[in-house]
Amino acid sequence: MIETIECRYEILRHIRYAQPVGRRALAVLLNMSARVLRSQVEFLREAALVNFSALGMEVSAAGEALLPDLTDYVKALRGIAAQEDILAARLGLKRVLILPGNADCDETSKRELGRAAANLLGEYLTGDKVVAVSGGSMMAAVADQMTVRAEATTVVPARGGLGDRLEYQANSVAAVMAQHIGGSYRQLYVPDSVSEETLAGILAEDEQIKAVVNLLKRADVVVHGVGEMYKMARRRSLKEDMLRDLQERGAVGEALGQYCALDGRVVYVTNSVGLLLHDLNKISLVIAVAGGASKAEAILSVMRAGQQHILVTDE
Repeated sequence: MIETIECRYEILRHIRYAQPVGRRALAVLLNMSARVLRSQVEFLREAALVNFSALGMEVSAAGEALLPDLTDYVKALRGIAAQEDILAARLGLKRVLILPGNADCDETSKRELGRAAANLLGEYLTGDKVVAVSGGSMMAAVADQMTVRAEATTVVPARGGLGDRLEYQANSVAAVMAQHIGGSYRQLYVPDSVSEETLAGILAEDEQIKAVVNLLKRADVVVHGVGEMYKMARRRSLKEDMLRDLQERGAVGEALGQYCALDGRVVYVTNSVGLLLHDLNKISLVIAVAGGASKAEAILSVMRAGQQHILVTDE
């Protein structure tokens, strides 16, 4: 019965994020035989948890209402709740939220992480709040899943721009999040990896950037992702000699433009305007969001490098 429950849970999760979706496409997403899938979705249809149409399957209102409780139930079956407590104690965090799945091989798990982090963040958006967000695909998922209304909230990018896909840049993430919650946002148009002299000149001459930086310094909440050192170095187009230097220094993770070793040492900082890991000590709430088995060492390195309060990750 446990295997059946988990199977139906995975089917519901994937339908919700791919809907409307046909059986053949869903079978590919789940790596499941069409015969097994057919019998399970038929059960879900008869239980009024899934609706069928000419466009494909969609999760019904009853299915949507069931999924949060079903997620908690699957976590209990797998012993995840106990793992959350153990990991929070080991890392010195107030809370760890672990979701079923592995974001490395399942896009649905990444979107579930985004939804969970968005719901968690929404609990704290009361009154006049300043929220700083980093860039990346994970943060884009968080912004996209925001549903709470918080008109008094101002969202700002935690760092200057990164030469990456536009929708993954911190400026874009801040704008999307603000639009979803009905709040306001500010932009920080400063590229990564410029010289310290250039940065000093920008801050001295550009009043708008200076105002955003001052706003960042009094942020109430920071939500950031965690990257693997090698992937982030490639995204920032670091030269091969710098990449080798990072490897020799033991860098395994990256957050907010800083590269960290497994023991929490910050071994390299990219030149950009915005928050650094040591600035997190002054922030009331810091939420890190990262999933996938490949990020295990990166997550540990960042958790040890600067104050964190909550980690949202996956199994």
